[in-house]
Order: sequence, then C-alpha cells, then structure tokens
Amino acid sequence: MSVAPPPSTTLCVATSPQGGGLARFLTILAVMGCINSAAAEAIEPPLGLPPVPAEVTGTPAMRRLGEKLFFDRSLSANGTLSCAMCHIPAQGLASNQSALSIGMEGRTLRRNAPSLYNVVFKKFLFHDGRETDLAAQVWGPLLAADEMGNSGIGPLIARLRADADYEPLFEAAFPGEGATMMTLGRAIAAYEASFLRGGGRFDRAIYGGERVALTPEEWRGYELFIGKAGCAACHVIGAETALFTDQSWHNTGVGFQSGPAGGKRLVQLAPGVLQNVDLAAVGLAQTGAPNDIGRFEITNAPADRWAYTTPMLRGVSESSPYMHDGSLRTLAEVVGFYDRGGGANPSLDPKIRPLDLTAEEKAAIVAFLEAL
Repeated sequence: MSVAPPPSTTLCVATSPQGGGLARFLTILAVMGCINSAAAEAIEPPLGLPPVPAEVTGTPAMRRLGEKLFFDRSLSANGTLSCAMCHIPAQGLASNQSALSIGMEGRTLRRNAPSLYNVVFKKFLFHDGRETDLAAQVWGPLLAADEMGNSGIGPLIARLRADADYEPLFEAAFPGEGATMMTLGRAIAAYEASFLRGGGRFDRAIYGGERVALTPEEWRGYELFIGKAGCAACHVIGAETALFTDQSWHNTGVGFQSGPAGGKRLVQLAPGVLQNVDLAAVGLAQTGAPNDIGRFEITNAPADRWAYTTPMLRGVSESSPYMHDGSLRTLAEVVGFYDRGGGANPSLDPKIRPLDLTAEEKAAIVAFLEAL
C-alpha cells in the first residue's frame, strides 16, 4: 500500500547541474517543483516597501524554525558561533562592537557584518554581490573555514537530524523532508525575510503625505540627499517605495585606501570605549596594496576593482561602524568622506566627486539618515 505525500509537500530527486553553483541549483529545483511554495504565506510590507516575495517568506512554521537556526551556535563546527552573533538584532542586525567580523576561534575576518534589514529585497548579497539567492547565501558563512567552519554540508545536516529538538520543527515546516541542505537554507531565508524596516517617519512624510513627520532639518537633509549631495543616485528613492539601493556596486575609494598600514588607529575596545592603538605593536601593521579588491574577485573585470554593493539605509543609525571594512565610525564621518570626494584611485566611480557641503548641510544629511 502506498501513501501519497501531503498536498503541501513536493518530493523529487535531482542532481546538481554542472556550473552555476548552489543558487542556480535551487532555482532549477524551484522550477521543477522541488521547492514547494503553495503553502507560503505573504507578509504585508510596511509603508514604503515593495511586496515581499511569498516564495521566500514561506510559512510561520518555516520562520519559527529559521529563527531557532539563526540563533543556534551548534550550527558552527565547534558550537561557539551563530548567525546572530554577527547580525545582532539590538544592533541593527549588524555588530557595533567590531569594525571587522569575528569568526572561528576569534579570527578577524576581512569585512564588516552588513545589516540584514530588508535583506529579502537585495538582488546581490554579501559586500561583493557574489550570491543572488537568500536560501543559498547561508551556506557561504556555514562552510567558510574562518567563519562557522563546517567541513561540509553532510556533517552539519547529520548533527541536525540527530537533534531531537529539531525533528518536530523540520517536520512542521517541511513535512516529509526533514533536515536537508535545501530546507535549512529555506528556513533561515524565511526568517530573514521577516527583517522588514519601513513605515517610519520618512515613509509617512514621503509616501503618506504627513509632512510634519519630518523636522525642517530632516527635510533639508532629504532635499540635499536627492539633490546637491547626489546620494540618491545610488541610494535610490522610488515614487512609491524606497529600498535606498540601486542593486549595483560602486568604487567609492574606501576599499582602495583601507587596511592598516602602520601608525596608530582608533580601536573600539568595548561599547563606547575607544583607544588609540599602535598597529605595529600588536602585529597589525602591513605594507603594500590592500588585498581586498571587492567585486573584482567575483567578475575579474578591471572596472570592478574596489567596488562593493550599495547598502540599503533603513535603520542605518543603528548599524555602525560603516563601509565594507567598518572604517568609518559615525554617519558624520561617512558624510564627510563623500563630501571630500571619496578616496581617489584609478577606478573611482564617476558619481563620486567633492560636494562642497557646508557644516550645516552635512548635519542636515546626518539628521535625515537618522530619521530612516
């Protein structure tokens, strides 16, 4: 006697295609019907955000499972790290304590942890845009030796299958499938899709017609943002929604000039505790060109040297420090950097130019950013 699978479940067998990576594999499985979205429930977006893709948001059961996985340190090889330790909810889903992320056994990683607000809308993930599928993206940190350190997909899935706490959660979220490479990625992606930030004072003022929702200084900052300062050329504000990104990447000069080259640098030792540290004395001084060349590592296109994806800006006041390397500690420093015309280098984006802003104008832009 055979028993048909539940209506909400799709069973299928497929082999990974040659080339294209995990993201392409997931896409092919979705087209084949291996990733069922019939049971997915739409999340109503707040004012100022576009519709949230139901195929990513999944079901409440998927999101509950994803939340547990997001905070679970056992997903790392030695049981010490979780996704939430770099993407801290109370810190703008980023990390205020460190310019560069901290990985396996305390290793300093190359880049700053980006905020995950509205990540479901991002077309290119990571600072270099190397991944395009939120469900596939999770496996990058999980398998990176210096991040969560898993030696392969199989050992991690085996640990989850052996965990009695996870069995009913996977069954509720993915009936008949259990813990797999696909279901783990889908669950975490579903939870991350709930990290929506919108409907704030900016949205009420711009999209709700509530002009008094912003102060006169914030309105001045908005006018500079879309006008003289040219910020909106990359941090796009649409007629009905605003993601504050052009879904592309640019060389602003940060990557070209980043990387300690000796001397002293202001280091945050604890929240609010800053100290000038002699980089040579602690073995951090280096010579030569910085070794992080951004998007070029993915495309090998000379025009992409030191280019990084345009971040979204909602909740930006919560997610300091800024830039892919965490080299700018405050929004005032960020505005000052762009006012100077970024960092000169052979591939500097033509949109980056000196702005000749007054002190009052820079303060107004900061006030506007804080209103997001």
